Amino acid sequence: MTLQALILAAGRGDRMRPLTDATPKPLLQVRGKPLIAWHLEKLAATGVKEVVINTAWLEAQFPAALGDGSAFGLRIRYSHEGAQFGGALETAGGIATALPLLEDAPFWLVAGDVFMPEFGFPVSDAHRFAASSALAHIYMVPNPPHNPNGDFGISEGGLALSRATEQFTYSTVGLYHPALFRNTPAGQKAALAPLLRRAMQDGQVTAALYSGPWTDVGTPERLAELNTTR
Repeated sequence: MTLQALILAAGRGDRMRPLTDATPKPLLQVRGKPLIAWHLEKLAATGVKEVVINTAWLEAQFPAALGDGSAFGLRIRYSHEGAQFGGALETAGGIATALPLLEDAPFWLVAGDVFMPEFGFPVSDAHRFAASSALAHIYMVPNPPHNPNGDFGISEGGLALSRATEQFTYSTVGLYHPALFRNTPAGQKAALAPLLRRAMQDGQVTAALYSGPWTDVGTPERLAELNTTR
């Protein structure tokens, strides 16, 4: 199977201002390199060759910084929502719009503004997902202080639950089948959570808990902490 990925990088990053007034959040430096570069290096190391990055805010900076991906051993293509549609299309809308740049096959999805340097995008998980009937396989993390109630649960059998007694936070990383977005129009704003919740009700989303380092780089303080600790 083709190993491919979509990195979400279209957001404005309002909570990161003033840092994001001049630099898109995924291009902010974390420990000496752009935040998004950590994902690109891990994806390349696990055998991914094709990556699509969706952009909107200050989107011309992404090709200038990352080029065609050859420096990472990848081919990078861009879904420029700003130029095409005047702004970001939210998560599901951005995915649906970018799908023509991907093969009609499962793909890794990750937000460009999370830091999880030890996550390896396991090939075995990708093959297992491709052989299953699930529409998504998502990775959860223990709830951080800014999201104490979590997002979704995990059943004993490994299914993602829309509501559960014990909930975890969606890491933004997952394996997705294009069929999940079959009824999501390209070029229009649409959120991801409602699609996931509907699929969860039908038992079509699996989940795993990831306990490695993970940070939602959502504030200047979290960025500064990453850059002062190892």
